[in-house]
Amino acid sequence: MAIELVTKFLPLVDEKFATESKKSLLTNNDFDWNGAHSVKVYKVNTSAMNDYDRNAQTDNWSRFGPIGGLDAVTEEMTLKKDRSFTFAIDKLDTDETAQQLAAASALERQMREVVIPEVDAYTYGVMCENAGIKPAAVALSADNIFAEILKANTALDNAEVPETGRILVVTPDVYYFMKTNSDVYLASDVAEDMRLKGVIGYLDGAKVVKVPANRLPEGFGFMIAHPVATVAPTKLEDYRVHQDPPGISGSLVEGRICYDAFVLDNKKNAIYYQAKA
Repeated sequence: MAIELVTKFLPLVDEKFATESKKSLLTNNDFDWNGAHSVKVYKVNTSAMNDYDRNAQTDNWSRFGPIGGLDAVTEEMTLKKDRSFTFAIDKLDTDETAQQLAAASALERQMREVVIPEVDAYTYGVMCENAGIKPAAVALSADNIFAEILKANTALDNAEVPETGRILVVTPDVYYFMKTNSDVYLASDVAEDMRLKGVIGYLDGAKVVKVPANRLPEGFGFMIAHPVATVAPTKLEDYRVHQDPPGISGSLVEGRICYDAFVLDNKKNAIYYQAKA
């Protein structure tokens, strides 16, 4: 005698895991792209110090030294990333999947699993590529990770980068090295607002954030960056759900985001990028 067993379908979706963005900790929005596609920023040099000559002869027209001019050149930042997506959801598909294939939840999933990871990966890539301090690649391990991080902070100190506000970015693998190094003490008294942004502790004065390796360049070891160095504007975010547009019985979802990331030339030394050998 054959018995057909019951198969039960629950109105649930097996969602993928997705990490929240930590980009806001590492970048700034100091410049305004409203009404413009490009922004130019001046870089002005300084004057060298001289020995004041109080006994200069009268034919010497300046006792302060030779008079020089100041250069004022510009660096232009033009937004390059104008990205979009679209998909349709048939009205019967929504009805016959217990409302799990709904436009609003699908849009939220698209943002969480596609848009945010793309923007993060692009921004981190720009920061690593344009870092002002990039030592030779080393093979990181539990034995040397603490010394390499201290070396990085020392380099930033010598570059006169502000001591407060530095962010240490590590992969889960490098974080494992840190946890298994007996010399590493991660201060865990992190304020709640910082925990919500992804800060997991403090090391040598820097906030520590852990970022999945798939959002970082290949061969990424760690990076210490101050947010003053990188401008990461998002000029346009436009997401919409059209209900029953012409030609579709159901929902049409569309999205567009215009963004970019720039490392300021005079502040690039505020980024220390260590690659893995």
